[in-house]
Amino acid sequence: MEEQIKVALEDIRPSLQADGGDIEFISVDQDGKVLVRLTGACDGCPMALMTLKQGVEAYLTKKIPGVTSVEQE
Repeated sequence: MEEQIKVALEDIRPSLQADGGDIEFISVDQDGKVLVRLTGACDGCPMALMTLKQGVEAYLTKKIPGVTSVEQE
């Protein structure tokens, strides 16, 4: 599952980079909770939580069976 997540994050990365941000994979636990780090303009952005939940989490849970949530480090 970890490799699938990393590949999926590569799909998302250009959108974040277009706004000056980026995303780093940290880990995934046995319950399917993915931990990431938002960097660049995304770090501390007031819209970061919305990007994380409605963008990254929605994409990963739809694309990868077993992913249950995405949280920020």
